[in-house]
Amino acid sequence: QVQLEESGGGLVQTGGSLNLSCAVSTGRTFSSLTVGWFRQSPGKEREFVGRTLKNGGRTEYAESVEGRFTISRDNANKIVYLQMNSLKPEDTAVYQCATALWGWQYDDWGQGTQVTVSS
Repeated sequence: QVQLEESGGGLVQTGGSLNLSCAVSTGRTFSSLTVGWFRQSPGKEREFVGRTLKNGGRTEYAESVEGRFTISRDNANKIVYLQMNSLKPEDTAVYQCATALWGWQYDDWGQGTQVTVSS
């Protein structure tokens, strides 16, 4: 079983930065897991933000965050980071991380951390 815990959310002004962390507890080899970041704001569906792929850590991003957000992973400590720069009010959401063994099948999720960007 995989357990995930996000941290690092908070309130920031437009143009500011935050660095979210996703600590993963698992008996699996961490590098065998794809870790994705998602977000959801009130009244909207959950949205893909980006992910770091297993076995190499290649990253992919949603177009809405490309160039502003950066995902990195520390396989030794089983942590994935989401560095968010140039934040906009529309980035306000609860951010969750999740893990997948295969493709886009995310089986385990964290509780999420709130990010609020004031205008």
